[in-house]
Amino acid sequence: MKTALHEVHTGLGASFTDFAGWSMPVRYSSELAEHRAVREAAGLFDLSHMGEIEVTGPQAGDALDYAFVGRLSAVKPGRARYTMMCNAEGGVLDDLVVYRLADEHYLVVANAGNAAVVSAELTARAGGFDAEVTDRSAETSLIAVQGPAAVDIVGKLTDADLSSLKYYASTPAVVGGQDVLLARTGYTGEDGFELYVPGERAAAVWRVLTEAGEPHGLLPAGLACRDTLRLEAGMPLYGNELSTELTPFHAGLGRVVKFDKPGDFVGRAALDTRRDPDRVLVGLKGSGRRAPRHGYRLLADGEDVGEITSGALSPTLGYPIAMAYVLPAHAEPGTALSADVRGREEPVEVVPLPFYRRS
Repeated sequence: MKTALHEVHTGLGASFTDFAGWSMPVRYSSELAEHRAVREAAGLFDLSHMGEIEVTGPQAGDALDYAFVGRLSAVKPGRARYTMMCNAEGGVLDDLVVYRLADEHYLVVANAGNAAVVSAELTARAGGFDAEVTDRSAETSLIAVQGPAAVDIVGKLTDADLSSLKYYASTPAVVGGQDVLLARTGYTGEDGFELYVPGERAAAVWRVLTEAGEPHGLLPAGLACRDTLRLEAGMPLYGNELSTELTPFHAGLGRVVKFDKPGDFVGRAALDTRRDPDRVLVGLKGSGRRAPRHGYRLLADGEDVGEITSGALSPTLGYPIAMAYVLPAHAEPGTALSADVRGREEPVEVVPLPFYRRS
């Protein structure tokens, strides 16, 4: 599948990769340059492979409370919340952002690889409520502007009051003459915005953002740098740090599970018995230039104690970083471990997450 911006990316000389069945730009020039642009200026991302699912009706909030582990009925209109959808055993089906657009109108944004599952599960789980689930993924494009210059860039193009738009909030807005849903959310560890727009208007929005961003050093940015950016920010990636084999508690995200909300929710009973996981997610700092990668084993005194889920040489910090699941006895910051990097043991140290936090 191709996004509405595919021809734009081709014209920019992008290299493409298959991601969840979508042809997506992995880089345009240099992933290092794109990463640094986001940290120092701004990057422009096409995220139209993500899933957008509307839930509407008098009991939309109740339906979402049942479908997800969070209490979405308590989210105020104009705000958003990070949450998870679990199966009956407590395993994570997806981690998502849910926007409440109005009293009876929510927008659920799912990861590309899980969008069909989330849509089907939401439809099934909402069956007992006065709520309607509508998958808008095929007709919706998503463009993100991320980085310290994002406010200046988007501010040139809209009359929306960006100073009052808080983190994890959204508002209908006009950007460059186009109607969008403007959200102050992102997956890079930087300030920035995500713009939801009908697919036929995506190229026009991309163009005006590119023109407004040029004086600020904005670069188009692909999925490669998005991965290193989110890793530095300690943000989990579904399929790496999250899966149906793992609960939110494994990932250190038990706070998103709201046992105190009224009524039942899918996975509640199982999650209540799985609050003390047998392995926990940690950050790792390496030395040298050899970064441990996904699937590499972790050792303590020659014994296998864990596995790397994501790893890279951090462009911002200049040393190898990784996230990994380890036995709880080896999760304390400062713990010295070794990563088996292609048969050679490389020293790593357990450190708190995130690795990078913007000033």
